[in-house]
Amino acid sequence: HVQLVESGGGSVQAGGSRKLSCTPSGSIYYDNCMGWIRQAPGMEREAVAAIYTGLGRAHYAASVLGRFTISKDNARKTVYLQMNSLKPEDTAMYYCAARHRTLIQYNYWGQGTQVSVS
Repeated sequence: HVQLVESGGGSVQAGGSRKLSCTPSGSIYYDNCMGWIRQAPGMEREAVAAIYTGLGRAHYAASVLGRFTISKDNARKTVYLQMNSLKPEDTAMYYCAARHRTLIQYNYWGQGTQVSVS
């Protein structure tokens, strides 16, 4: 089974940067889509970014476009989220998720890592 472990969260000043990591273990799909989804208290989930592991194609939410970059390390199967020019509204729990590229909804989720911007 698939396990996803996020790390890299913490407190950061507005305008600063933070880099999140997501390391999968278990039988991760060879050809998959991995993404970052965030949720702030009282707010709905927002898909921030996604990357198709096999294709290397990335997609971003309009709210983070130009500020965040998703990338992957093929050797370690790790996915990163480089977060620049952070704003207070970026404060949220950030979750890593995975799905096979043929699916629409993510079916594997990590435990989340908190990012607080002030």
